[in-house]
Amino acid sequence: MAWSLAEAKNQFSEVVRRAVDQGPQTICVRGEETAVLISKADYEHLRDPDQPKDFKEFLRSFPSLEDLDLTRDQSPARDIEL
Repeated sequence: MAWSLAEAKNQFSEVVRRAVDQGPQTICVRGEETAVLISKADYEHLRDPDQPKDFKEFLRSFPSLEDLDLTRDQSPARDIEL
């Protein structure tokens, strides 16, 4: 939604609520779009879009584990003098 600067100032809490619930809110000065208010979540995503945002995304960000060798090294331990 586009807001005039005067409307945005008078209804700032509503502009913020809509930015969180509905997405970016455009603010116009003299009929020209000059600013956009976005939620913190949108901002964080824009700052680092590759960074997982929750644990599920974190797990999904790992490459396939199929090629990972998890076999234990069977060679004897090193000799130490006591």
